[in-house]
Amino acid sequence: MQKVIDLKKLWKNDYFKTAIAIVLIVAIIVGFFFGMQLVLGVAVPVRVVESGSMCVPYDGRCDGWSHPFDQTLHVGDIIVIQQVNPADLNANYPNSDIIVYRNPNGVTPIVHRIVEKQEINGILYFKTKGDGNGPVTWPEVPNYYDNIPDARGVPQNLIEGKVILRIPWFGWITLFMRGNSWALPVVIALIVLLVVIEFILPVVKEKRKKTGQQTDKNSQPQMSL
Repeated sequence: MQKVIDLKKLWKNDYFKTAIAIVLIVAIIVGFFFGMQLVLGVAVPVRVVESGSMCVPYDGRCDGWSHPFDQTLHVGDIIVIQQVNPADLNANYPNSDIIVYRNPNGVTPIVHRIVEKQEINGILYFKTKGDGNGPVTWPEVPNYYDNIPDARGVPQNLIEGKVILRIPWFGWITLFMRGNSWALPVVIALIVLLVVIEFILPVVKEKRKKTGQQTDKNSQPQMSL
């Protein structure tokens, strides 16, 4: 019975409710990410566009702020990737699929549009091109293909998936954190500051208040009969 009473008192505590809310938010975010992995079938289902190779320059601008809802991708876009059977990929350029494939010469995967698909010895190869890469830009038919492992194109085993959704602008937060060495320490400092303001300061104030009340009580004169 005492345990039930203690739990009821604990649940009425504002600090406990705040802590539970924080844990639930973190759990929802983590669960959402792993849920996307399971549903989309990709180890990293969400990525941020870091280069302008897929962005068709408009008057020299390719910053993600101009023409944000075009069919091409801009720097700072968040893209959602879905696993797909390579045989089902659309190679009907310029309305073809945008794919993400592992870069055999680097760590960061490449995001490009399919220009042509061919099968050699039972293996599918995809010739790709960034929409913004010259000298011929999207949607004109290019006369060359860039960033491919060999002349045949990107082999199907390197393909992680295709882009099914783009969210403009919000990826700039991630790029800002990566590009500034001081950004992460500042964010951590702000989180610590919020924790101090939310949890520690009220406890200190409450202790001081109780100490003051106890001091006032002890300083009152005792009446004798």
